[in-house]
Amino acid sequence: MKIRNSLKSLRTRHRDNQLVRRKGRVYIINKTQPRYKARQG
Repeated sequence: MKIRNSLKSLRTRHRDNQLVRRKGRVYIINKTQPRYKARQG
């Protein structure tokens, strides 16, 4: 899982990427390609 300041650019890299907020943190999750997982904060 990558930790980044900005997730906007990562979200557009794959069509299955989803932006999710959990416990005050912002995540990118991808069910089909888990290597795109990322976290902000």
